[in-house]
Amino acid sequence: MQVVGYDTGTPALYVSTSDGIDSVELDPGTDLDYRLADRHCAGTTHDGHHISCDNARAPYCHDHQSTWVCAKCTGTCLKDEMDCYEDHAVYLAAFAPNTFKVGVTRLWRLETRLREQGADRAAHIRTFSDGRVAREYEAELATDLTDRVRVPTKISGFGRDVDTAAWNELLAEFDPIDTFSFDYGLDLSDSPVAETIATGTVRGVKGRVLVVENGGTTYAVDMRSLVGYELERGGTDRNLQSSLGAFG
Repeated sequence: MQVVGYDTGTPALYVSTSDGIDSVELDPGTDLDYRLADRHCAGTTHDGHHISCDNARAPYCHDHQSTWVCAKCTGTCLKDEMDCYEDHAVYLAAFAPNTFKVGVTRLWRLETRLREQGADRAAHIRTFSDGRVAREYEAELATDLTDRVRVPTKISGFGRDVDTAAWNELLAEFDPIDTFSFDYGLDLSDSPVAETIATGTVRGVKGRVLVVENGGTTYAVDMRSLVGYELERGGTDRNLQSSLGAFG
């Protein structure tokens, strides 16, 4: 079976089998026992059916990769016709210890979007009646704040607290409509080791990062890095980097 996608809301990996598309649930306490075999393009899914692709490029080849143009929008619509005529929220998101980003999402998806990104704290700072104006405002703020945070940066903050003083100093420049604080239940005392594995006991999921415990070490797995892999039963046979705690 091949990993063809993932879900951050109800955490799961989507896998393609001979019977169709199935899900591997990632609830805390779930034991994963898969070995990563060959990796190739994850193909595409349509009406619940997986269309495979043997191209070597992963997770998606040129024929199957897609770009959400709204993510690149700075106020000038990149579509044939603008269609974002609904309330949009501009937000600030904090990733421990002190990485702060600005972003835009449809208002009704605000909290969901923040959890999808694995934000530790957040603030809803403005609401606009359409996405174009919201993106223009985001672009203005992005001259001083980042509008993108890479997964390794997020992982480096796992097990750490947000710099409250720095966060409050940033919020003092705005008049937040609402603020948020998230707990993903990982109960980490330090940063996990970044790895690409599908073996171990699930500790939880934060954004698109799966946290598993294996052999006394806690690992952080970017679920996107699993997409395209063929899975075999039996657990990993690779030598993994261990944390110092594994030798205590």
